[in-house]
Amino acid sequence: MRSDQLSYPPAKAYYKRKMRIIRFKTQDTPPQFGWIRDSRVGVIQGDPFGEFRRFEETYDLSEVKLLLPCLPSKIIAVGRNYRAHAVEMNNDVPTYPLIFLKPPSSLITNGENIVLPPQSKRVEHEAELAIVVGKHSRWLTRENALDAVFGYTIANDVTARDLQVLDGQWTRAKGFDTFCPVGPWIETEFDPTDALITCHVNDTLRQMSSTREMIFSVQQLMLYISSIMTLEPGDLILTGTPAGVGLLQAGDKVSVHIDGIGTLVNPVTAQG
Repeated sequence: MRSDQLSYPPAKAYYKRKMRIIRFKTQDTPPQFGWIRDSRVGVIQGDPFGEFRRFEETYDLSEVKLLLPCLPSKIIAVGRNYRAHAVEMNNDVPTYPLIFLKPPSSLITNGENIVLPPQSKRVEHEAELAIVVGKHSRWLTRENALDAVFGYTIANDVTARDLQVLDGQWTRAKGFDTFCPVGPWIETEFDPTDALITCHVNDTLRQMSSTREMIFSVQQLMLYISSIMTLEPGDLILTGTPAGVGLLQAGDKVSVHIDGIGTLVNPVTAQG
């Protein structure tokens, strides 16, 4: 059955932004976009990055399976964007954003397993705020850079630290399958200028900082990256990690929390 044949309560109207957006599925429906209010889920018909219609809440959040909140064409990550993290890694503070790419094949969502590859002996967590791009963008300006932001989500830039040091460039260390947990949803009403980021491994606090400590702001990152490459709706920009990165081992549970967004939780397993 096509989505336009499903029986829903009447649509409220067309909406732009200002909601918590998910992708989800149920036992009876295929993957689709939705929105959340008070732990209730409504269906979004159309493209949330363009024209869409949202319907009344019809599911409890506990009744749906959350999927990746967006399907990016690319994932751009920013290295050493917190001064204390650069110091803890014995690196200089960059004078301009240090960017690299993670492959979309590294994506997993909330609740899915981070898998430790046999090639590495030291895999570490990196808690990060992620920007979700909202529109086709190139050569953004100071005046319109933030207009190109659709919303924000949580990411964990999982890294094989020993391979990062060994290789000297970061593709392998950052690119393994499962090395980019993202979710659980996109928050479109969020102020990225001073939000607390924490990371716990099991019950131990590993990372705690505020986005106000970022060297390059969201606006600056959007300006810089769009001067290099075209950004597409749904693309992700990982804005860097605070100090406190540390070892992950099989059996761990890593939880990244950002005030105003929520919590991203992923178990850790070894390659079987």
